[in-house]
Amino acid sequence: MEMKLPGQEEFEASSAPRNIPSGELDSNPGPGTGPSPDGPSDTESKELGVRKDPLLFIQLNELLGWPQALEWRETGRWVLFEEKLEVAAGRWSAPHVPTLALPSLQKLRSLLAEGLVLLDCPAQSLLELVEQVTRVESLSPELRGQLQALLLQRPQHYNQTTGTRPCWGSTHPRKASDNEEAPLREQYQNPLRQKLPPGAEAGTVLAGELGFLAQPLGAFVRLRDPVVLGSLTEVSLPSRFFCLLLGPPMLGKGYHEMGRAAAVLLSDPQFQWSVRRASNLHDLLAALDAFLEEVTVLPPGRWDPTARIPPPKCLPSQHKRLPSQQREIRGPSGPRLTSAEDRHRHGLHAPSQELQRTGRLFGGLIQDVRRKAPWYPSDFLDALHLQCFSAVLYIYLATVTNAITFGGLLGDATDGAQGVLESFLGTAVAGAAFCLMAGQPLTILSSTGPVLVFERLLFSFSRNYSLDYLPFRLWVGIWVATFCLVLVATEASVLVRYFTRFTEEGFCALISLIFIYDAVGKMLNLTHTYPIQKPGSSTYGCLCQYPGPGGNDSQWIRTRPKDRDDIVSMVRKGLSDFSSVLAILLGCGLDAFLGLATPKLMVPREFKPTLPGRGWLVSPFGTNPWWWSVAAALPALLLSILIFMDQQITAVILNRMEYRLQKGAGFHLDLFCVAVLMLLTSVLGLPWYVSATVISLAHMDSLRRESRACAPGELPNFLGIREQRLTGLVVFILTGASIFLAPVLKFIPMPVLYGIFLYMGVAALSSIQFTKRVKLLLMPAKHQPDLLLLRHVPLTRVHLFTAIQLVCLGLLWIIKSTPAAIIFPLMLLGLVGVRKALERVFSPQELLWLDELMPEEERSIPEKGLEPEHSFSGSDSEDSELMYQPKAPEINISVN
Repeated sequence: MEMKLPGQEEFEASSAPRNIPSGELDSNPGPGTGPSPDGPSDTESKELGVRKDPLLFIQLNELLGWPQALEWRETGRWVLFEEKLEVAAGRWSAPHVPTLALPSLQKLRSLLAEGLVLLDCPAQSLLELVEQVTRVESLSPELRGQLQALLLQRPQHYNQTTGTRPCWGSTHPRKASDNEEAPLREQYQNPLRQKLPPGAEAGTVLAGELGFLAQPLGAFVRLRDPVVLGSLTEVSLPSRFFCLLLGPPMLGKGYHEMGRAAAVLLSDPQFQWSVRRASNLHDLLAALDAFLEEVTVLPPGRWDPTARIPPPKCLPSQHKRLPSQQREIRGPSGPRLTSAEDRHRHGLHAPSQELQRTGRLFGGLIQDVRRKAPWYPSDFLDALHLQCFSAVLYIYLATVTNAITFGGLLGDATDGAQGVLESFLGTAVAGAAFCLMAGQPLTILSSTGPVLVFERLLFSFSRNYSLDYLPFRLWVGIWVATFCLVLVATEASVLVRYFTRFTEEGFCALISLIFIYDAVGKMLNLTHTYPIQKPGSSTYGCLCQYPGPGGNDSQWIRTRPKDRDDIVSMVRKGLSDFSSVLAILLGCGLDAFLGLATPKLMVPREFKPTLPGRGWLVSPFGTNPWWWSVAAALPALLLSILIFMDQQITAVILNRMEYRLQKGAGFHLDLFCVAVLMLLTSVLGLPWYVSATVISLAHMDSLRRESRACAPGELPNFLGIREQRLTGLVVFILTGASIFLAPVLKFIPMPVLYGIFLYMGVAALSSIQFTKRVKLLLMPAKHQPDLLLLRHVPLTRVHLFTAIQLVCLGLLWIIKSTPAAIIFPLMLLGLVGVRKALERVFSPQELLWLDELMPEEERSIPEKGLEPEHSFSGSDSEDSELMYQPKAPEINISVN
């Protein structure tokens, strides 16, 4: 039987809390009122970084050795999932979802209903606790003394420390007196202690067979104040709960399974929440009954009971359980959230404050400045972290690679009018200025594939009509800056609300393919300049030495891998943060060691323009007639559309709610900065820059914050992004300084940098839902993964949606690669129109799973809820709660 995270629907229906510790008063506003229905659930509190109740560590101690030599031994432990002690293997099992037999829960309920229940017990030591538990009328004084001596016996814990062999905490069990209740040294050195957050508490379950007992003995104790009970648990933690389950011998594993059942109950967050606030036996049994009502039963004979269910990647949301509890407490007259409010609270296409019109000229820009100004000092203070140093190195190398690659491509496209020097200088100036002024400083400005295509087209147009390229380009840049300022003044950035996942995935896939295509193309070009040496060719050589008497020696030395347990966790984390940097250093070292003839990084050594005879300031007209300055408005209009799409789609992806950014976005301010920089780079004859989707996503992912203390089996929780301005600023300063670091950078092989280029494109392409749906086209139905969208959308409809995206992507690539590429920006804008037309082909239900709803569709939904076929919050489907789970970033770059 698989335990789901249960609800608490029958809690405190008829009684008021009593003797609640002061630490829990915040959760109980007053006597008789019960829990606050407006308070967040445990899952929501965890998402907000606030835990209402301390984390509970549960340990199961079993009584073994009857009738020869009785001793307590630890056999299981729980935090969120179960870990069993595998004695023969000498280790703890991997964390897994606990499964129980239904009779064990029923027997546990019967034993607690007839046993001793002490809530808010004032015991301050293990001795006092044992005296309280053994005050049972059915026990004679002799049996009470034997039982007290047995319960005071020090248990044997299985301790496994890094680099040492496993050992039991006590090889000679003995009775513990008052002065022996201090925690053992092994309890403080236990590695599990580092995985538990500060303030964690303990709960202990003691279970076993005892021959001198005539009838079962059950006791459940909740201590009023948590107390460290000596060596009762393997980790020195203050204990809050104590459960005793003893009785005469019975067939099977009766008390063992009852002990596991009690531990699983205590490990459930909702049961913990209820028991911490229970005031009598009735409340305790009500919490257990609520647990039983939400149990999932696995039928016998249809699964292997010895199989262990691995922990899920994310715990299911408990939003379906809490509303039922609120209805139990408040009744039908209590206030309830509307469907629109509920969807807004859970982030389902919630409107962004930054994307609402003010109705004033430059109103959005002014609001962005006011919103971001208070965060400006913290944008530099928050960067004082080692993770930022790692991000600087990684993004610097990616930025240098991008500058060199696009600089070389731009030099080829413009016949040397611009080159690597202009690419380095422009990247440094534009990027540093953007990081200082922009609303979203995590964005990395760079040359992009679509802008490079437009530059190539503009140069071809100038050559075909015998125009002076740089002056004509200057006027195009002036008009683009003007059009962008008009877009900022009219708050056109609010239109990014129409950039749904369909548009974002199409654009991201196009950029990723450009990255992959350029990286592979560069590598193939290297095979012509530096051909691969094959055996039998005149250039092939091999240096062989006759082995001496000592035998054949090899220069390849196989190192013995270190034991993973000997590596400190902090060292491993540091290596993962610098994995990309270490890979580049390894590539450089391998290249130098083998003496390979590979092309190295070419960095200009003189600070002067690539085109001979021109200065740093571009002449306004040159040899062009004056009226070309007016005619430049037409290509500038197309480029403005491209800049707007390129910039704002990247901004939408970076400012998605899944990244949990706290300092807000700045769509209008970012576009204003891009417009000003377009004017500056046009005057200096530098490349045009806009937000680079792939590198910006890599930048954000390198600054991910995750929880450190996590329970066994629980994945680290995503806490957000380290928002600051310093990493980008330092990256662009180093990029500018790279012009003068040629003696050092010239040893970096170009294939290594192309590898980074290729990796970023592949990682971005493989992380979007579009790629997963493309794989479904080539996969038989029986081998398809269990995706949520396949549960709600027919497979043929999924394939139709994917085929439409593939056709759009193919058209974009074809148009980009043909002379008709001048209309390429209009085709990008056409993606929004195609998405709007899909509303006539797909239902809102299907679009909700395959894409996102348009703003008009959101407003057309009645406030009281969706139609039945579109409803999720009111559905009893097992998948409905998944709509409200905390989403991970859809488009993501994994750099560690």
